[in-house]
Amino acid sequence: MIAALMVLIVFMALLGAPVFVVISAFAMAGFYFTDIPFAALVVDMYNKFASNPVLYTIPLFTFAGFILAESRASMRIVNFSRAVLGWLPGGFAIVALAACAFFTAFTGASGVTIIALGGLLYPALIREKYPDRFSLGLMTSSGSLGLLFPPSLPIIIFGVIGETSINQLFVAGLVPGMLLILLLAMYSTFVGFKSDVVREKVSFAGILAATWTAKWELLIPFIVALGIYGGYVTLGEMATLIVVYSLIVEVLVHREIKFRHLPVIMNQSMVLVGGILIILGAALALTNYMIDAQVPMLILESMQDVITSKWVFLIGLNVFLLVVGCIMDIYSALLVVVPLIMPVAVSYGIDPVHLGIIFLTNMEIGYSTPPVGMNLFISSFRFNKPVMELYRAAIPFLVILLAALMLITYIPELSLYLVTRFGIQ
Repeated sequence: MIAALMVLIVFMALLGAPVFVVISAFAMAGFYFTDIPFAALVVDMYNKFASNPVLYTIPLFTFAGFILAESRASMRIVNFSRAVLGWLPGGFAIVALAACAFFTAFTGASGVTIIALGGLLYPALIREKYPDRFSLGLMTSSGSLGLLFPPSLPIIIFGVIGETSINQLFVAGLVPGMLLILLLAMYSTFVGFKSDVVREKVSFAGILAATWTAKWELLIPFIVALGIYGGYVTLGEMATLIVVYSLIVEVLVHREIKFRHLPVIMNQSMVLVGGILIILGAALALTNYMIDAQVPMLILESMQDVITSKWVFLIGLNVFLLVVGCIMDIYSALLVVVPLIMPVAVSYGIDPVHLGIIFLTNMEIGYSTPPVGMNLFISSFRFNKPVMELYRAAIPFLVILLAALMLITYIPELSLYLVTRFGIQ
């Protein structure tokens, strides 16, 4: 009977049942067969939601990201980056990398970045003589490039699910995130030399003008860093501050968003948040069952019989997470997979903060990994290209990102040095 029920639930998933329905079904089946009342699920979920001090930051940061995406902030950031970096061979490609990373960090969703910036950046790359395949691959892989930078929503959710310091995760992601951008920037420079792309002349007047135009958006990362790491505000207070700041800048200063349009933006952002919170509640129920049934311990015992080396475990973990990143959206993966791998990874001596960076890096790469990486299909739709063409375009970028993943995985200091150096709690 149990086997038949599991097969039925899997069949529901294959037919396209919502993620939270499938997760809840597994949890309810588990509790039913262990004779635990379903009421325990509701009570435990309520207690975890009510006692968590950072969950309310999720809708705030998401709303701020959508405000920035709906305004012309993307154009100002691109123009600033172009003025500063456009003189480099491959300079505009680096501009695209920086702009996508900035917006993904605030929206937390690579699809939003590709849709919002693709119409601006892709034609500009073609105009400046970048190869079409390179341009497609760049936009596809850059769509998820900012997930390691604060105030990334996936970082916050990993901290909640993994019971890990969010401040430590924010700091730990800075160097690995910059490493990913640096390696892709080096490849872009190589392509720029090879293709003899258009290069901007250095103009200090142009840099000053672009900086002045984008000054309000450029202040946001400094406000976040100073407020949180300077100890002036909590994470929740910072989320509120960023929403108020974004509203003032885009509605009152630039006047690019009308008051009557705010309810539409709220609706769009809260639909995303609502989906996340529903899945989060279902995942907490499933996690409770797995803990009661000692599923992580059973997995750990099975793995320890086969894998005795921490380094071999990390290879297997990366392969597993890349597959997960292909077939699941990042929020579902965070809520379902993290409770399973966290105790196993800790038993192998992996720091939870380091594990968080490894996990999110894999998710970034998984978005662009054939055959079913989400970014591939979003780019195919956005740029009206066959998905097979996107597969070919993404391969060079995937090779570079996988090399960076190996460095991040096997050199923990890339993630942990700043955390320990500055004593971040």
